[in-house]
Amino acid sequence: MSGYGQGRGHGHGDGDEERTFEALPPAQGGAFTRTWWGRAWLKALEDSALDGQQLKAGRRHARAGAVGAVSVRPGRITAMVKDRDGTTYRGDVLVREFSEEQWERLLDLAVDSAGHIAALLDREMPPHLVEDAAAAGLDLLPGIGDLEAECDCEAWDHCPHTAALCYQVARLLDEDPFVLLLMRGRGERTLLEQLQARSASRASVPGQEAPSRHEGGGGMPGVSAEEVFAAGFLVPPLPAPPVVPAAPGRSPSLDTDTPPEPGVDPAALEFLAADAATRAQRLLGAVLGAGGVHEAMTVPAEARLTEAGLIEAGLTEAGLTAAQDAVRLAANGPVPWIAARLASGSGRSRAELDPATRAWRFGGAAALAVLDEEWAPDAEALDRAGVRLAEAWADDERPVLRRAGGARWTVVGAEAQLRLGEDGRWWPYLKAGARWSPAGPPDRDPAAALATAFAAGATGAGD
Repeated sequence: MSGYGQGRGHGHGDGDEERTFEALPPAQGGAFTRTWWGRAWLKALEDSALDGQQLKAGRRHARAGAVGAVSVRPGRITAMVKDRDGTTYRGDVLVREFSEEQWERLLDLAVDSAGHIAALLDREMPPHLVEDAAAAGLDLLPGIGDLEAECDCEAWDHCPHTAALCYQVARLLDEDPFVLLLMRGRGERTLLEQLQARSASRASVPGQEAPSRHEGGGGMPGVSAEEVFAAGFLVPPLPAPPVVPAAPGRSPSLDTDTPPEPGVDPAALEFLAADAATRAQRLLGAVLGAGGVHEAMTVPAEARLTEAGLIEAGLTEAGLTAAQDAVRLAANGPVPWIAARLASGSGRSRAELDPATRAWRFGGAAALAVLDEEWAPDAEALDRAGVRLAEAWADDERPVLRRAGGARWTVVGAEAQLRLGEDGRWWPYLKAGARWSPAGPPDRDPAAALATAFAAGATGAGD
């Protein structure tokens, strides 16, 4: 039994030496395996067993779903198998592990062709690897007598329980040939790390690059797609991404003994530097998907690196005018003297700046456009808006709305208004003194938007 079952309590790679697969559902008709390597596994079973009736019973057990969770580790597979009378037995099948020297030879063979690694990454057992290994004296797939059985039922040969386990493992091998490699002594993560290290080591030595398989013909040699894919895997890993800081960096102090150049305001520059640091931290959080940065959670993973995705999440704005950017800066609540300068830069009075900054906080440049600009929907857009307003409330609950020009509807008898943006969203507004001011974020439902306005009015949030 030398070389069998030595994976019990022994493994390669932390947490990589054992895998457990949940019990599979019953197999409904047809063959147990669909891959050539799965069939080779079952052939080894059928060639090893002396009693064909035991194999048939095991196949019936496996089809009926009598095999529990399957544990796979170097040299051994294990599962609990239930008999028809309900008795449960532990079945083990032992597979010979490769020695360290055999693994070294197999790793050399695998790294010699990127196609071998590409196939494994695609969850396929590459025939050329099996053939090359056999030529080097390594039988990767089990042969006659290679599957040794142990069972609580004390059968001396393959019994229905170990046979059922082998049939179930054939289904696992169909999905993942790394299961077989784990039986031979290497877990997937460990194996891939060793292949990667070996390939990187070869690439660092001139003339030692892994050879490729090219098909004849003159001119420049071609490279197969599978080799390009595998080569991408074999390059050294990227360094770990930076950690998003908990807070933006502090802006440098420009208060020095050297007087500034004419027209340069050091305090204003410090304010702008602090704003840039804040924006940089938010953008980094979005790109890295940092859980601690709220804005990052609004950016889909596939859009984190796109300008459109960041704009949609409100993390950055494209093509702002100087007046719009002044409102953006003022929305962060700067000290009064800076707010006064920003109001001037935005072309607004201090009183006009307040609703503008409220709009910005609710929706950025889009919200600012709804506040400042009055667009005129065409007849079709107005008809759609009218239908949406009519459908938003029950007949006995519908408020009386009067169109106030453009895309604005004022509630008769209340200081509330709905504004329709060009993107089809409804914005809630309240009247504060002589001015209309945004009362909350937009909504596709005009009734929800108006409810936001009334709630803001009840709490005084719109003042």
